[in-house]
Amino acid sequence: MTSQGEVPPKESAASSPRPQGRFIRFAVYFAILVVVGVVGFAAFAWRPSIAEGPTPTAASFSPVLIEQGARLAASGFCASCHSVAGGKPFAGGYAMKSGFGTIYSTNISPDRETGIGAWTEEAFRRAMHEGVARDGSHLFPAFPYDHFTKLSDSDIHALYAYMMTRTPVSQRDHPNEMIFPFGIRSLQAGWKLLFFRAGRFVPDTQESPLWNRGAYVAEGLSHCSACHTPRGPLGEELKNRLYQGAVVDGWFAPALTAANPSPMPWTTDELQRYLTTGISKYHGTAAGPMATVSRELADVPPEDQRALVAYIESLSSGDSRTAEVNPVVATALKSDAQDHTRIREAGGRLFVSACASCHYNRAPDVNPERPDLGLNTAIFLDDPRNLIHVILDGISAKDGAPGIVMPGFARGMTNEDVALVASYLRATRTDKAPWPDLAKQVAQIRAEEQGAKP
Repeated sequence: MTSQGEVPPKESAASSPRPQGRFIRFAVYFAILVVVGVVGFAAFAWRPSIAEGPTPTAASFSPVLIEQGARLAASGFCASCHSVAGGKPFAGGYAMKSGFGTIYSTNISPDRETGIGAWTEEAFRRAMHEGVARDGSHLFPAFPYDHFTKLSDSDIHALYAYMMTRTPVSQRDHPNEMIFPFGIRSLQAGWKLLFFRAGRFVPDTQESPLWNRGAYVAEGLSHCSACHTPRGPLGEELKNRLYQGAVVDGWFAPALTAANPSPMPWTTDELQRYLTTGISKYHGTAAGPMATVSRELADVPPEDQRALVAYIESLSSGDSRTAEVNPVVATALKSDAQDHTRIREAGGRLFVSACASCHYNRAPDVNPERPDLGLNTAIFLDDPRNLIHVILDGISAKDGAPGIVMPGFARGMTNEDVALVASYLRATRTDKAPWPDLAKQVAQIRAEEQGAKP
């Protein structure tokens, strides 16, 4: 105690830590924590490399096994993703744009230096099942290993036999153009921790063998949800919105569920024609990325085609709505026949001069070689980009009906012209709200297309 008026002694500097000292200790602890975290994550992300092996010869595999692998590769669209127009098959270079930059597919031909010719089957299987390359680096999920993980070892064996008997192509991989730090492959280990679960396909005992085979093809080989499911901020598929539609390569992959806004149901018959020929009597012709899908599915065994169709049909229960087909067709044809605005409005006059000579039908039904746009899925989507792409670029002979080509109007129409035609179809063929800022969207798509061309 001190007497009245006496000043208590001050604490010594040694007994009172200075702020600077506290900051230094905090910085040291934080640095240690960061180092421990980095080292720990590096240990977690590390995968061993697998030694090179001799490139198998064609004689190493039976012709039956190679043919099985060819059918599986068609189901998995391997050529579509690992080839570019005018390039050699499986040499890579296909650009996949994302919010994290552009990823280019790799050379998967059996070239030893630039492809996968030095990969053993063990390395190939690990890449397919776990998303890890032969050298131990993590693959980006643009390669859908989160779907291929479901494949059986026997199917992986057949795919390996097929790939190793293709013609080797000496072509270096195109460097990825990723935004830092998303191009760091080790970080993919964190993505896997959050969103990837390795495991083979497990049949649903409540469903038929046909449905289960279709689910195996769709969810494993063909990775359908990779395009038709919206993605989250880190590029993960949003499982709570499975098959509800998403933007892919500048196009919109429509919902495969009952959320699809088309008035015409996707029945078994319509799906069978569309998926194997690219032509639907009522929904229109496959274009954009879907065109290559239908071409490859044409080479899939008929039994797998039927199974895939059965599974996709079950997503929207299209066959339960077959009674709606004739009334919907009748309504669409009546709307077309009684449309008196096409001469009064600028969009209608453009439609008459550029489109109506091919896109016309009269009761009682539709000719699939001249699709009725009042039934076309693209007109009913909330996103107009599919319709804009087709108006600008048309549909080539290899994608459309045999012997029929739809010309593109990118040179003959201005952005405003394309917007007028699209607005006219939306207003006169659907009960949907108008698309906003159409001319601006046309200009953006046109610019993106021109930027993509060499």
